[in-house]
Amino acid sequence: MRHVRDFMQHFFNPLHVYCRLKDMGVAAPAAHRMTRAYERYLWRFIW
Repeated sequence: MRHVRDFMQHFFNPLHVYCRLKDMGVAAPAAHRMTRAYERYLWRFIW
């Protein structure tokens, strides 16, 4: 079970989310704003 938790924690890490947004072609400023909002409003409650 720990492996699943570690994978999920990595996968939903804000830096990982930012990199995946950039890979999908989102411009850097937009990806940064989206990741900041994600970190501020969701990441705190997930972990």
